[in-house]
Amino acid sequence: MAETRFYHFSPEGLFYGLKSLKDALAALAEGGFIWLDYYQPAREDLNILVDAIGIHPLSVEDCFDEQQVPKIEHFSNNSFIIFNSFTYRENELFTDEINLFIGKNFVITVSGHNSDERRPLDGLISVIENDSSTAKNGPAYLMHKVLDYIVDQKYQAFDRMEDELYEAEDLLLENISSFKPIQLILLRRNLATLRKSLFNEREILIKINRMDCPFIPEKALAQYRDVYDHLSKFYELTDKYLEFETSLMELYTSMLNNHLAKVSNATNLSVKRLSLIATIFMPLTLLASIGGMSEWTMITGQENWRISYPLFILGMVIIGVITYIVIKRIEKRGFKIQSEEEENHSG
Repeated sequence: MAETRFYHFSPEGLFYGLKSLKDALAALAEGGFIWLDYYQPAREDLNILVDAIGIHPLSVEDCFDEQQVPKIEHFSNNSFIIFNSFTYRENELFTDEINLFIGKNFVITVSGHNSDERRPLDGLISVIENDSSTAKNGPAYLMHKVLDYIVDQKYQAFDRMEDELYEAEDLLLENISSFKPIQLILLRRNLATLRKSLFNEREILIKINRMDCPFIPEKALAQYRDVYDHLSKFYELTDKYLEFETSLMELYTSMLNNHLAKVSNATNLSVKRLSLIATIFMPLTLLASIGGMSEWTMITGQENWRISYPLFILGMVIIGVITYIVIKRIEKRGFKIQSEEEENHSG
Protein backbone atom coordinates (compact mmCIF):
# COMPACT_ATOMS: atom_id res chain seq x y z
CA MET A 1 0.00 0.00 0.00
CA ALA A 2 1.49 3.31 -1.11
CA GLU A 3 2.16 5.92 1.52
CA THR A 4 3.52 9.45 1.23
CA ARG A 5 4.65 11.85 3.95
CA PHE A 6 5.81 15.45 3.55
CA TYR A 7 7.73 17.51 6.12
CA HIS A 8 9.07 21.04 6.33
CA PHE A 9 12.05 22.29 8.32
CA SER A 10 11.43 26.02 8.65
CA PRO A 11 14.18 28.67 8.87
CA GLU A 12 13.19 29.08 12.53
CA GLY A 13 14.02 25.42 13.22
CA LEU A 14 10.45 24.12 13.32
CA PHE A 15 9.73 20.61 12.03
CA TYR A 16 6.18 19.75 11.01
CA GLY A 17 4.21 17.59 8.60
CA LEU A 18 2.32 18.70 5.51
CA LYS A 19 -0.69 17.23 3.74
CA SER A 20 0.39 17.36 0.10
CA LEU A 21 3.25 17.99 -2.30
CA LYS A 22 1.66 21.31 -3.18
CA ASP A 23 1.81 22.37 0.46
CA ALA A 24 5.42 21.22 0.66
CA LEU A 25 6.43 23.29 -2.38
CA ALA A 26 4.59 26.29 -0.96
CA ALA A 27 6.40 25.90 2.37
CA LEU A 28 9.70 25.61 0.51
CA ALA A 29 9.11 29.04 -0.98
CA GLU A 30 9.10 30.44 2.56
CA GLY A 31 12.61 29.14 3.21
CA GLY A 32 14.16 26.19 5.00
CA PHE A 33 14.03 22.79 3.34
CA ILE A 34 11.59 19.92 2.83
CA TRP A 35 11.68 16.15 3.25
CA LEU A 36 9.51 14.03 0.95
CA ASP A 37 9.17 10.41 2.07
CA TYR A 38 7.63 7.90 -0.39
CA TYR A 39 6.77 4.29 0.42
CA GLN A 40 5.83 2.05 -2.54
CA PRO A 41 5.05 5.04 -4.78
CA ALA A 42 3.62 4.77 -8.28
CA ARG A 43 5.87 5.84 -11.12
CA GLU A 44 3.64 8.87 -11.71
CA ASP A 45 4.26 10.07 -8.14
CA LEU A 46 7.97 10.41 -8.82
CA ASN A 47 7.63 11.66 -12.39
CA ILE A 48 5.89 14.73 -10.96
CA LEU A 49 9.10 15.54 -9.08
CA VAL A 50 11.07 15.75 -12.33
CA ASP A 51 9.42 19.10 -13.08
CA ALA A 52 8.51 20.13 -9.53
CA ILE A 53 11.91 19.53 -7.90
CA GLY A 54 14.23 18.90 -10.82
CA ILE A 55 15.33 15.31 -10.18
CA HIS A 56 16.63 13.44 -13.22
CA PRO A 57 14.30 11.03 -15.09
CA LEU A 58 17.01 8.34 -15.10
CA SER A 59 17.06 8.44 -11.30
CA VAL A 60 13.31 7.83 -11.31
CA GLU A 61 13.89 4.77 -13.50
CA ASP A 62 16.54 3.52 -11.07
CA CYS A 63 14.04 3.77 -8.21
CA PHE A 64 12.01 0.98 -9.82
CA ASP A 65 14.93 -1.17 -10.98
CA GLU A 66 15.50 -4.06 -8.55
CA GLN A 67 18.90 -4.92 -10.05
CA GLN A 68 20.64 -1.75 -8.91
CA VAL A 69 23.64 -1.84 -6.58
CA PRO A 70 24.47 0.89 -4.03
CA LYS A 71 25.87 3.93 -5.81
CA ILE A 72 25.99 7.73 -5.85
CA GLU A 73 25.36 9.93 -8.89
CA HIS A 74 25.52 13.69 -9.19
CA PHE A 75 23.25 15.92 -11.26
CA SER A 76 22.90 19.66 -11.68
CA ASN A 77 20.65 20.30 -8.69
CA ASN A 78 20.79 17.06 -6.68
CA SER A 79 22.74 13.92 -5.85
CA PHE A 80 21.15 10.48 -6.09
CA ILE A 81 22.15 7.70 -3.67
CA ILE A 82 21.09 4.05 -3.49
CA PHE A 83 21.52 2.22 -0.18
CA ASN A 84 20.36 -1.21 1.00
CA SER A 85 18.54 -2.21 4.16
CA PHE A 86 18.58 -5.85 5.29
CA THR A 87 16.11 -8.04 7.14
CA TYR A 88 17.13 -11.56 8.16
CA ARG A 89 14.71 -14.25 9.24
CA GLU A 90 14.28 -18.01 8.79
CA ASN A 91 17.66 -18.44 7.06
CA GLU A 92 16.76 -15.90 4.39
CA LEU A 93 18.22 -12.45 3.80
CA PHE A 94 15.80 -9.85 2.43
CA THR A 95 17.29 -6.82 0.69
CA ASP A 96 15.29 -3.59 0.60
CA GLU A 97 16.54 -0.90 -1.75
CA ILE A 98 16.31 2.68 -0.48
CA ASN A 99 16.68 5.58 -2.91
CA LEU A 100 17.78 8.99 -1.66
CA PHE A 101 17.87 12.42 -3.28
CA ILE A 102 19.61 15.39 -1.72
CA GLY A 103 19.56 18.92 -3.07
CA LYS A 104 20.18 22.43 -1.85
CA ASN A 105 16.83 22.60 -0.06
CA PHE A 106 15.29 19.13 -0.15
CA VAL A 107 15.74 15.49 0.78
CA ILE A 108 13.67 12.75 -0.87
CA THR A 109 13.52 9.15 0.37
CA VAL A 110 11.94 6.38 -1.72
CA SER A 111 11.53 2.84 -0.36
CA GLY A 112 9.33 -0.22 -0.47
CA HIS A 113 9.16 -1.01 -4.19
CA ASN A 114 10.82 -4.40 -3.54
CA SER A 115 9.97 -4.76 0.17
CA ASP A 116 6.66 -6.67 0.12
CA GLU A 117 5.20 -5.61 3.49
CA ARG A 118 8.53 -4.67 5.07
CA ARG A 119 9.02 -1.00 5.93
CA PRO A 120 12.76 -0.30 6.05
CA LEU A 121 12.29 3.34 7.16
CA ASP A 122 9.33 2.75 9.45
CA GLY A 123 11.08 3.94 12.63
CA LEU A 124 12.99 6.81 11.05
CA ILE A 125 10.38 9.49 11.67
CA SER A 126 10.49 8.74 15.41
CA VAL A 127 14.27 9.18 15.38
CA ILE A 128 13.94 12.55 13.62
CA GLU A 129 11.17 13.74 15.94
CA ASN A 130 13.18 12.80 19.04
CA ASP A 131 16.31 14.53 17.78
CA SER A 132 15.39 17.17 15.23
CA SER A 133 17.93 19.66 16.57
CA THR A 134 20.67 18.23 14.36
CA ALA A 135 18.54 17.45 11.31
CA LYS A 136 17.16 21.00 11.16
CA ASN A 137 20.66 22.32 10.36
CA GLY A 138 20.17 21.44 6.70
CA PRO A 139 19.56 18.67 4.15
CA ALA A 140 23.06 17.24 4.67
CA TYR A 141 22.35 16.67 8.36
CA LEU A 142 18.96 15.10 7.65
CA MET A 143 20.58 12.86 5.05
CA HIS A 144 23.11 11.78 7.68
CA LYS A 145 20.26 10.81 10.01
CA VAL A 146 18.70 8.71 7.26
CA LEU A 147 21.94 6.93 6.34
CA ASP A 148 22.84 6.40 9.98
CA TYR A 149 19.43 4.83 10.61
CA ILE A 150 19.77 2.50 7.61
CA VAL A 151 23.24 1.37 8.67
CA ASP A 152 22.18 0.80 12.29
CA GLN A 153 19.33 -1.44 11.13
CA LYS A 154 21.87 -3.76 9.51
CA TYR A 155 23.04 -4.81 12.96
CA GLN A 156 19.93 -6.95 13.47
CA ALA A 157 20.79 -9.05 10.40
CA PHE A 158 24.40 -9.48 11.58
CA ASP A 159 23.25 -10.43 15.07
CA ARG A 160 20.90 -13.13 13.76
CA MET A 161 23.49 -14.54 11.38
CA GLU A 162 26.10 -14.69 14.15
CA ASP A 163 23.66 -16.64 16.32
CA GLU A 164 23.05 -19.10 13.49
CA LEU A 165 26.77 -19.62 12.98
CA TYR A 166 27.27 -20.53 16.64
CA GLU A 167 24.15 -22.71 16.62
CA ALA A 168 25.53 -24.53 13.58
CA GLU A 169 28.84 -25.04 15.38
CA ASP A 170 27.10 -26.50 18.46
CA LEU A 171 24.95 -28.82 16.35
CA LEU A 172 27.97 -29.94 14.36
CA LEU A 173 29.94 -30.84 17.49
CA GLU A 174 26.99 -32.54 19.18
CA ASN A 175 25.75 -34.77 16.37
CA ILE A 176 27.29 -34.67 12.93
CA SER A 177 24.79 -37.17 11.51
CA SER A 178 21.90 -34.72 12.05
CA PHE A 179 23.83 -31.67 10.81
CA LYS A 180 22.74 -30.27 7.44
CA PRO A 181 25.50 -28.44 5.51
CA ILE A 182 22.85 -26.52 3.55
CA GLN A 183 22.69 -24.22 6.61
CA LEU A 184 26.28 -23.15 6.05
CA ILE A 185 25.81 -22.85 2.29
CA LEU A 186 22.85 -20.50 2.74
CA LEU A 187 24.72 -18.47 5.36
CA ARG A 188 27.70 -18.09 3.04
CA ARG A 189 25.47 -16.91 0.20
CA ASN A 190 23.80 -14.36 2.49
CA LEU A 191 27.14 -13.15 3.82
CA ALA A 192 28.44 -12.74 0.28
CA THR A 193 25.39 -10.61 -0.56
CA LEU A 194 26.00 -8.48 2.54
CA ARG A 195 29.67 -8.08 1.73
CA LYS A 196 28.99 -6.92 -1.82
CA SER A 197 26.47 -4.33 -0.65
CA LEU A 198 28.69 -3.08 2.17
CA PHE A 199 31.64 -2.69 -0.19
CA ASN A 200 29.65 -0.42 -2.52
CA GLU A 201 28.10 1.52 0.35
CA ARG A 202 31.50 2.10 1.86
CA GLU A 203 32.67 3.49 -1.48
CA ILE A 204 29.75 5.94 -1.38
CA LEU A 205 30.86 7.22 2.04
CA ILE A 206 34.45 7.50 0.82
CA LYS A 207 33.29 9.74 -2.03
CA ILE A 208 31.14 11.84 0.31
CA ASN A 209 34.01 12.32 2.76
CA ARG A 210 36.19 13.28 -0.19
CA MET A 211 33.69 16.13 -0.75
CA ASP A 212 32.56 14.71 -4.09
CA CYS A 213 28.94 15.53 -3.20
CA PRO A 214 28.35 19.28 -3.69
CA PHE A 215 25.29 19.27 -1.42
CA ILE A 216 27.12 18.04 1.69
CA PRO A 217 29.31 20.79 3.18
CA GLU A 218 32.64 20.15 4.84
CA LYS A 219 31.30 21.00 8.30
CA ALA A 220 28.87 18.05 8.07
CA LEU A 221 31.52 15.47 7.15
CA ALA A 222 32.24 14.51 10.77
CA GLN A 223 28.82 12.82 10.96
CA TYR A 224 29.41 10.99 7.69
CA ARG A 225 32.78 9.70 8.88
CA ASP A 226 30.91 8.09 11.76
CA VAL A 227 28.64 6.29 9.27
CA TYR A 228 31.73 5.19 7.34
CA ASP A 229 33.24 3.75 10.53
CA HIS A 230 30.08 1.70 11.17
CA LEU A 231 30.09 0.37 7.61
CA SER A 232 33.76 -0.56 7.90
CA LYS A 233 33.08 -2.50 11.10
CA PHE A 234 30.23 -4.37 9.45
CA TYR A 235 32.45 -5.11 6.46
CA GLU A 236 35.12 -6.55 8.76
CA LEU A 237 32.45 -8.58 10.56
CA THR A 238 31.34 -10.02 7.23
CA ASP A 239 34.89 -11.18 6.48
CA LYS A 240 35.14 -12.63 9.98
CA TYR A 241 31.87 -14.55 9.60
CA LEU A 242 32.90 -15.82 6.16
CA GLU A 243 36.14 -17.17 7.65
CA PHE A 244 34.15 -18.74 10.49
CA GLU A 245 31.78 -20.37 7.99
CA THR A 246 34.74 -21.71 5.99
CA SER A 247 36.26 -23.17 9.17
CA LEU A 248 32.95 -24.83 10.06
CA MET A 249 32.66 -26.33 6.58
CA GLU A 250 36.23 -27.67 6.80
CA LEU A 251 35.47 -29.05 10.27
CA TYR A 252 32.30 -30.68 8.93
CA THR A 253 34.21 -32.27 6.05
CA SER A 254 36.90 -33.58 8.41
CA MET A 255 34.41 -34.94 10.93
CA LEU A 256 32.31 -36.47 8.15
CA ASN A 257 35.37 -38.25 6.75
CA ASN A 258 36.21 -39.57 10.22
CA HIS A 259 32.62 -40.69 10.71
CA LEU A 260 32.57 -42.45 7.35
CA ALA A 261 35.93 -44.08 8.13
CA LYS A 262 34.53 -45.43 11.41
CA VAL A 263 31.44 -46.74 9.65
CA SER A 264 33.62 -48.30 6.97
CA ASN A 265 35.85 -49.94 9.58
CA ALA A 266 32.83 -51.29 11.42
CA THR A 267 31.44 -52.66 8.15
CA ASN A 268 34.79 -54.23 7.28
CA LEU A 269 34.96 -55.82 10.72
CA SER A 270 31.48 -57.27 10.29
CA VAL A 271 32.36 -58.61 6.84
CA LYS A 272 35.57 -60.03 8.24
CA ARG A 273 33.70 -61.87 10.99
CA LEU A 274 31.15 -63.21 8.54
CA SER A 275 33.95 -64.32 6.21
CA LEU A 276 35.67 -66.11 9.10
CA ILE A 277 32.47 -67.91 10.05
CA ALA A 278 31.80 -68.83 6.42
CA THR A 279 35.35 -70.13 5.95
CA ILE A 280 35.12 -72.29 9.07
CA PHE A 281 31.79 -73.76 8.07
CA MET A 282 32.66 -74.44 4.44
CA PRO A 283 34.41 -77.80 5.11
CA LEU A 284 31.91 -78.62 7.84
CA THR A 285 29.05 -77.99 5.44
CA LEU A 286 30.67 -80.30 2.90
CA LEU A 287 31.07 -83.09 5.47
CA ALA A 288 27.56 -82.55 6.81
CA SER A 289 26.18 -82.72 3.29
CA ILE A 290 27.90 -86.03 2.64
CA GLY A 291 27.14 -87.49 6.06
CA GLY A 292 23.52 -86.43 5.91
CA MET A 293 22.71 -88.19 2.64
CA SER A 294 20.12 -90.96 2.65
CA GLU A 295 22.88 -93.42 1.86
CA TRP A 296 24.55 -92.94 5.26
CA THR A 297 24.61 -96.68 5.82
CA MET A 298 27.02 -96.98 2.89
CA ILE A 299 29.62 -95.03 4.88
CA THR A 300 29.49 -96.65 8.32
CA GLY A 301 26.93 -99.34 8.21
CA GLN A 302 23.74 -99.24 10.21
CA GLU A 303 25.13 -101.28 13.07
CA ASN A 304 28.08 -98.83 13.63
CA TRP A 305 26.15 -95.55 13.44
CA ARG A 306 25.93 -95.08 17.21
CA ILE A 307 29.71 -94.97 17.35
CA SER A 308 30.41 -93.26 14.04
CA TYR A 309 27.94 -90.37 14.58
CA PRO A 310 29.66 -88.96 17.71
CA LEU A 311 33.04 -89.49 16.02
CA PHE A 312 31.74 -87.65 12.95
CA ILE A 313 30.62 -84.69 15.09
CA LEU A 314 33.95 -84.67 16.94
CA GLY A 315 35.80 -84.68 13.64
CA MET A 316 33.80 -81.68 12.44
CA VAL A 317 34.63 -79.79 15.64
CA ILE A 318 38.33 -80.59 15.27
CA ILE A 319 38.33 -79.48 11.63
CA GLY A 320 36.55 -76.23 12.59
CA VAL A 321 39.10 -75.48 15.34
CA ILE A 322 42.03 -76.23 13.04
CA THR A 323 40.54 -73.98 10.33
CA TYR A 324 40.09 -71.15 12.86
CA ILE A 325 43.70 -71.47 14.10
CA VAL A 326 45.10 -71.51 10.58
CA ILE A 327 43.10 -68.38 9.59
CA LYS A 328 44.21 -66.49 12.70
CA ARG A 329 47.88 -67.36 12.08
CA ILE A 330 47.61 -66.18 8.49
CA GLU A 331 46.03 -62.88 9.66
CA LYS A 332 48.71 -62.39 12.32
CA ARG A 333 51.44 -62.98 9.79
CA GLY A 334 49.81 -60.52 7.39
CA PHE A 335 49.61 -57.82 10.10
CA LYS A 336 53.28 -58.42 10.97
CA ILE A 337 54.39 -58.04 7.36
CA GLN A 338 52.29 -54.87 6.97
CA SER A 339 53.79 -53.34 10.14
CA GLU A 340 57.33 -54.09 8.95
CA GLU A 341 56.61 -52.47 5.59
CA GLU A 342 55.23 -49.34 7.29
CA GLU A 343 58.29 -49.11 9.56
CA ASN A 344 60.63 -49.47 6.58
CA HIS A 345 58.67 -46.84 4.66
CA SER A 346 58.76 -44.37 7.57
CA GLY A 347 62.44 -45.06 8.15
